[in-house]
Amino acid sequence: MKKLYPDAAAALDGVLFDGMTICAGGFGLCGIPERLIDAIVASGVKDLTIASNNAGIDGEGLGKLLRSRQVKKMISSYVGENKEFERQYLAGELEVEFCPQGTLAERMRAGGAGIPGFYTKTGVGTLVAEGKETKEFDGQTYILERGIRADLSIVKGWKADEAGNLVFRKTARNFNAPAATASSMTIAEVEEIVPVGSLDPDCIHVPSVYIKRLVLGAPYDKKIEFRTVRQREAA
Repeated sequence: MKKLYPDAAAALDGVLFDGMTICAGGFGLCGIPERLIDAIVASGVKDLTIASNNAGIDGEGLGKLLRSRQVKKMISSYVGENKEFERQYLAGELEVEFCPQGTLAERMRAGGAGIPGFYTKTGVGTLVAEGKETKEFDGQTYILERGIRADLSIVKGWKADEAGNLVFRKTARNFNAPAATASSMTIAEVEEIVPVGSLDPDCIHVPSVYIKRLVLGAPYDKKIEFRTVRQREAA
């Protein structure tokens, strides 16, 4: 099965449709599938539901899809760095499902493992629990959270072999690993593609069985969310 595609647009060909659900890896601007996001913007697909830790920042990452008004709903844990997100939400233009960070990661992992739901204490007694089933275990209250199963997962890796085995680099591993398992159509963009057998089997983070399509996305520019500098002292 050929997995390597010449670019992100080609990898997404025949996959996108209006109203679909997408799981996206990344944390802030770290480990985000930039090339795939740009191709989704260019496609014009709309009414998207996106499950991602956050929505990028204004004009970067998933923030580009918000700016182009292609997103109908976000399932996220942290959205504090995106003014357009805030504006759309407060104006009633964007539906938001807030989800605690660890719960969101587990919902993706559960979806990939074929687990339709699980109970957690996180969020009990808060707005997160509103409308959700609760159950008592050992005298403690837990809420039922649904696993996430998407139509498409988009992730960013450091290295991949030609079969699609993925390795992430440091914190870029974040949500990419669980997101990669949460759909039956996972597309990965990576910084380097190496021959099969080049990767240490013990260092592979996502095995090739989860990856259906692969894109070489390099070179990348290092994006910084907030640049903080100190005043240079006088000589």
